[in-house]
Amino acid sequence: MQLNHYLNFQGQTLAAFNFYKSVFGGEFSFIKKYVELPDAQVSDKEKDYILHVSLPINEFTVLMGSDTSEQFCAQASIVFTQGNNHYISINLEKNEQNQVQYLFDALSIHGQIEMPLEKTFWGALYGAFTDQFGVKWMVNCQLEEM
Repeated sequence: MQLNHYLNFQGQTLAAFNFYKSVFGGEFSFIKKYVELPDAQVSDKEKDYILHVSLPINEFTVLMGSDTSEQFCAQASIVFTQGNNHYISINLEKNEQNQVQYLFDALSIHGQIEMPLEKTFWGALYGAFTDQFGVKWMVNCQLEEM
């Protein structure tokens, strides 16, 4: 299991991550825009918004992030608030999928589910929630190669 920091922005993810890359070095291991989604219908304002970016910091840590989208975040009642735009992302390997449901259920008790744990278009089991103490979490178990 790996715990990573996940940052949300509103149209500034690419600029922020280029800055972080200039500080920490390295290269993005993954970057995709909302417009690249299957059947994407994004507004002109959001066509260059980042769906997901990963910047490995060292062998133990990956800084990840995305831009919040009016279309997708409204469905999950996610409201962007600068300063409260941080998640802890739990990333599990395919052989650890028995832990995914347990961690999701245990950590979200008395919390608020933003996205139920379900299989995604990127081939993972994924869910997001805010725990009973106001901490935002993402659980991701990659089942298929991207």
